[in-house]
Amino acid sequence: MLADAVERSVYAKVTWRIIPFLFLCYVFAYVDRVNVGFAKLQMQSDLGLSDAAYGAGAGIFFVGYFLFEVPCNLALSKIGAKYWLGPIMIVWGIVSGCQLFISGPMTLYSIRFLLGVVESGFFPGVILYLTFWYPRRYRANMLASFMTAIPISGVIGGPISGWILNNLSNSQSLRGWQWLFLLEAVPSLLAGLASLYFLENGPAHARWLEPAEREFLERALREEEDLKRLEAPGHTTVADAFRSPKVWLLSFTYFGMVMVNYGVSFWLPQIVKESLTKDPFRIGLLTAIPWGLAAIAMVLVGRSSDRSGERRWHIALTSLICSAGFAASTFPGISASVRFLLLTIATGAIASSYSTFWALPTTLLSGTAASAGIAWINSIGNLAGYFSPYLVGVIRDKTGSTVPALWMLSMCCLGSALITIFCFSPRKAAPVRHALPEKPSSQT
Repeated sequence: MLADAVERSVYAKVTWRIIPFLFLCYVFAYVDRVNVGFAKLQMQSDLGLSDAAYGAGAGIFFVGYFLFEVPCNLALSKIGAKYWLGPIMIVWGIVSGCQLFISGPMTLYSIRFLLGVVESGFFPGVILYLTFWYPRRYRANMLASFMTAIPISGVIGGPISGWILNNLSNSQSLRGWQWLFLLEAVPSLLAGLASLYFLENGPAHARWLEPAEREFLERALREEEDLKRLEAPGHTTVADAFRSPKVWLLSFTYFGMVMVNYGVSFWLPQIVKESLTKDPFRIGLLTAIPWGLAAIAMVLVGRSSDRSGERRWHIALTSLICSAGFAASTFPGISASVRFLLLTIATGAIASSYSTFWALPTTLLSGTAASAGIAWINSIGNLAGYFSPYLVGVIRDKTGSTVPALWMLSMCCLGSALITIFCFSPRKAAPVRHALPEKPSSQT
């Protein structure tokens, strides 16, 4: 139909304008967040850190993140993305670069905590920002496209981090891990400056859209807000978000997913070092493999969820696959290569699960409840970013093995799957079609 073709054309125009740029920004953000996992390969011995101290330092980022995420998202809804996301990126680039001054546990904890504070407004801000452009039936695919930045950051960041550690150690009186923090902070600074000129706060401010296209997008979003109020009355204010049992259940579901994600992000380089190779560059290349699979899986699962309108089983089944992958990787007698293959499958599965997950809260909440609810779900979930690397470190210190830690991560995946199956009823993103408003005919 002509109307469908026009609609696809408008959303394609929006997508090519904002998604690649936001994707790139999130790649830089995620590299700055998790490159401490590669820095550990040198930094731990240089500074005499235990596994538990490293895990606590890697994870304390998320304590600062938790404390400031909700107010940051409410600020974005007032200030707008243009003058909120850009300055955030500039500041976190500066703080990330300051990690080169880490000299022991206390400086590690302090700088990582501050990095969490300054980055806390970015990811939930982007999730909210996408709701200013896309109705629900497009969101799983758009969120998956945006969140493929997580695995792509591993594909790109791993080899680059390994190369820096290999080639820049003791160059100009800095160790390789110090160069890693310094050089990988620069792209965030540049992206923050670019966003001040590139981002618009919503369709009404987008001069690159035709007037009819702007009106079409605004009308589609207004109609969706009206539909959400009818479907879920009483889910529109900040207080409604915190009172909603579904928001808390979503928070716990996401907590389990994040436990797994950061267990992999912060410890995979160490696992590869202990089982496959000690060469930093080869470690970087090998860790790119699970994240490459994850990038492909996220897009395919997101598209499948949008085509069918189904969310619950897409989230639950990928979480179950992840749980099985981690559990199977602990079986005695399997080779290091098979264990790495199973961890690769688990990584791809959990990435698909948490990218599709974000289509759920944007379906259930509207108004200021969406701002607060999204931020709160992400805040609670990302507390797992503290507990996960810390608990893995403690388990390794106590047992000398990663196997119990992998079982813990498997149980977290299983918990997220069970909550999704039993606590959320099937909900489809109904295919609502909109046509562009007709131009008034000229009088002759």
